[in-house]
Amino acid sequence: MQSPPPFVLAQAGTEGPQANGKIMDALSLFGVFAVTAMLVFYALEDYSRWFILAFAGACVLASLYGFLQGAWPFGIIEAVWAGVATHRWRNRMLTSRAA
Repeated sequence: MQSPPPFVLAQAGTEGPQANGKIMDALSLFGVFAVTAMLVFYALEDYSRWFILAFAGACVLASLYGFLQGAWPFGIIEAVWAGVATHRWRNRMLTSRAA
């Protein structure tokens, strides 16, 4: 008997994360993507100012994930981080034009 692939989307209405042999639902997969993107773009911020903007975008995705899955404090904090990152990107843009 074959085991299911590691990231199979669960059908709506299933009970628990491993119902019917499914490991992750679409919302969880979206959350993993958003937080992984945040980590990667944060690590790359020193290489280009555009990675700061990408980090802000990933924070927006993580905020959306937080609100969708019902963890509104996480959604609020990630929205604040998106604002902070956007502000840092704007400052970096202004300082690079002034130089």
